[in-house]
Amino acid sequence: MLKIGVFGVGHLGKIHLRCIWALADVYKLVGFYDPNDEVAVKVAHEFKIPRFDSAESLIEAVDVVDIVAPTPVHHKLATLAIQYNRHVFIEKPLTHTLAEAEALILLQKKHNVFVQIGHVERFNPAFLAVEEVALEPMFVEAHRLAMFNPRGTDVSVILDLMIHDLDIVLSLVPHEVAQVHASGVAVVSDTPDIANARVEFANGCVANFTASRISMKNLRKVRLFQKDAYISMDFLEKKTDIIRLYDAENTLSIPKENLMTLNTSSGKKYLELQQAKTEPVNAIQMELQTFADCIHRNEMPKVGLQEGYRAMDLAYQILSVISD
Repeated sequence: MLKIGVFGVGHLGKIHLRCIWALADVYKLVGFYDPNDEVAVKVAHEFKIPRFDSAESLIEAVDVVDIVAPTPVHHKLATLAIQYNRHVFIEKPLTHTLAEAEALILLQKKHNVFVQIGHVERFNPAFLAVEEVALEPMFVEAHRLAMFNPRGTDVSVILDLMIHDLDIVLSLVPHEVAQVHASGVAVVSDTPDIANARVEFANGCVANFTASRISMKNLRKVRLFQKDAYISMDFLEKKTDIIRLYDAENTLSIPKENLMTLNTSSGKKYLELQQAKTEPVNAIQMELQTFADCIHRNEMPKVGLQEGYRAMDLAYQILSVISD
């Protein structure tokens, strides 16, 4: 069993605490560190766990560090933990700057520990449902809208919300970014609260990203278009629809009532609508579980430092275009 400590016990930190409690056969929750006295006293009482008086004392007492603190302190805490040869789980975004992320990559190689980044949408049932589907998207539309919440405004909407979809698309399009166009507006904070980006990849794939944290409704959708299919992933509703396009000779095994005829310039085509099978999961609990599995099996995490860095790198390219 891995001894784990949590850094930062605000709203998301408390969710992590509950998930770790639910994984009692995997983790032993040793305690937490949070410099906010008011929050820390309440959490210590609610969860009946020790509050450590310094980051160092908690790191010394555990095998795994779970960093759910504000982004500007990610680098400092992760650096300290890795220097103590502790495995580290870091909520997204990885760090506050690219230079900090690069420093962590070098440090991890030196100390040979595991680091996983909390890109939780990788564990959303809507995304898990397409893991076995052959995907080669050539056009992508991603929308992530949220009603205003002051949490997260320490970074731009690109690093706060859009980065989820950047990570998803980068995991599906294994090609270099060729060009970035973007625009954004700061409305209620000092950094962009609404942003749109068009990212062109070396293989010709184009992805449009829209993110807003001052919307009137919540929306989290990614739609993929490829030669033979259209895939719609709803991360909020946790469901995925797949529409496949077939020639006549490829429909023999498909019930006719499941097909819709489409007349095209090259003859009749057939559309089949499928709702991918999804399993209800607690995504945060699942990513913490898989991190423990990686440590025990000596395997690289699904979302490691390199994946976290690549998403950050694209996010900062978008921010750079906006600021020009």
